[in-house]
Amino acid sequence: MRIYSQLMPIRALTFDIDDTLYDSRPVISRVEQAVILWLLKILPSHLTFDVNSWLKLQQQLVTIDPMLKHDIRERRRKTLKIGLMQLGFRLNEAEVLAQQGIDVVIEMRNQIDIPDETHIVLKELSAHFPLIGLTNGDVDVDKIGLSQYFVEVYYAGRDGLSKPEPDLFNLAKQKFQLPAENILHVGDHLKADVHGAKQCGFQVCWFNDQKQQIPQEPKVNTLPDVEITQLSQLLEVVGIEHSTDIKTYS
Repeated sequence: MRIYSQLMPIRALTFDIDDTLYDSRPVISRVEQAVILWLLKILPSHLTFDVNSWLKLQQQLVTIDPMLKHDIRERRRKTLKIGLMQLGFRLNEAEVLAQQGIDVVIEMRNQIDIPDETHIVLKELSAHFPLIGLTNGDVDVDKIGLSQYFVEVYYAGRDGLSKPEPDLFNLAKQKFQLPAENILHVGDHLKADVHGAKQCGFQVCWFNDQKQQIPQEPKVNTLPDVEITQLSQLLEVVGIEHSTDIKTYS
């Protein structure tokens, strides 16, 4: 643990979801592979499939409509629809198939094994503080078994612009009805979480389980208040005594 500044009294916490409460990278990899296999299955044999072309199309769509940057599910859906139309499918066919593709994504996206440590820490915290989830992703916290710990979860796209924009942070502050300086945001991303939350006046705990070094991040100009490398260390940050179960992770 590393302390960068004296913490003000903490009365509530907000959490990033992906890569903070679980590692989303293998999940996203499985999602992408599932979509590729689904496309190969539905496309006629005479049509060729190029992953790079689809990635380029997605980037072009975001350039045309910057709001797609903030809504990952709509970005996926529109990329599938336009991509299928470029391959020769008619509009109505492309729309139906695009939704089928999104259904594949949703099914795979929510097949996650949440670490025991996450459950233990969130259970301890939610017994002492109100918690809100703030995510740029589209994982369903109910389906992955985390909804019982949160009074609310706000999603980029559905509820506002993605972090580091202030929309989700402001929604949390309004829900808590607390001064921003009494809210601690916990997240792994130096820009989306640390910079975004600090810009809104929140205190920030940076979850750095990937052993990043701030001096080696050239675009980082905002320090967190505290840095942890294990989620269980958060209990010490907020002043909760470690339980027997938690000590196995320390």
